[in-house]
Amino acid sequence: MKPFATPEAAPTAIGHSTNLVGVPMDFLAHAGFNDQPVPLHISGVREMNPALFEMLSLAADLAEAGEAFTCYMMAMFGIDPEQREEGRGNGQRRYRSSFLRLIKGWGYDSNGPEGAVLKGWVESRFGIFPTFHKAPIRQISSRTWTTYVEEKMSSRFHNNAIYVQLDLLYEFCQWAFGRFVAPGASHLTLYRGVNSFEEHQIIERIDKHNVLLRLNNLTSFSSDRDIAGCFGDTILTAKIPVPKVAFFNTLLATHPLKGESEYLVIGGECRVHASYF
Repeated sequence: MKPFATPEAAPTAIGHSTNLVGVPMDFLAHAGFNDQPVPLHISGVREMNPALFEMLSLAADLAEAGEAFTCYMMAMFGIDPEQREEGRGNGQRRYRSSFLRLIKGWGYDSNGPEGAVLKGWVESRFGIFPTFHKAPIRQISSRTWTTYVEEKMSSRFHNNAIYVQLDLLYEFCQWAFGRFVAPGASHLTLYRGVNSFEEHQIIERIDKHNVLLRLNNLTSFSSDRDIAGCFGDTILTAKIPVPKVAFFNTLLATHPLKGESEYLVIGGECRVHASYF
């Protein structure tokens, strides 16, 4: 497929009028935010978890901070291995949803149920609607949207304050950037391989290789251009604002996305450079 095939008209509604990060959604989802990003914080998360950030402040490096974060999450949400073992006497496994399970599911299929929950979290906290889930979402009154809503609200993943877990993960991610990973940095150069623009809506063609896209509300990028090339013959290169990174591959010592140098990026409008691998 040619990089800039004519898209269908993008929907006018791109999100809710409110969110939990204190920045107007129209600005947050606009390319202007990417040009001049401001720090983002999910309301109340740091204030309600002072013990976590006190622990993090004592960490000597990212590995130590990641260990502290993991211990805190295990204690708060009971998702350590012992509490996932067989139930007492009934032979049934007790299941408690966890952010790690969602990330693992995203790694297998970003359009699966776990992907819907993650996109639902972005919609809830940042106010940005998804543009794709199994198929392009062109309007809310559609079967595609209904499928997304059914999957994002599945009780299978909402039995353990899963959005609160993701809130903490986002805030830890942002803390880690500011403390250890990229202090003072406003943007990261990231890459995404695609074979078509079905998942992302073309808003404007700037020139032969540059285009303004509306990214899905949560999108995978890679910090490694060669790895991105494994997922499509067109490479999108983007300057991603640090506040729009929800998770990255070296944040925690053990997780299922480490081998792909993957970053989970909150969507909205984004200028990208497209080139053939």
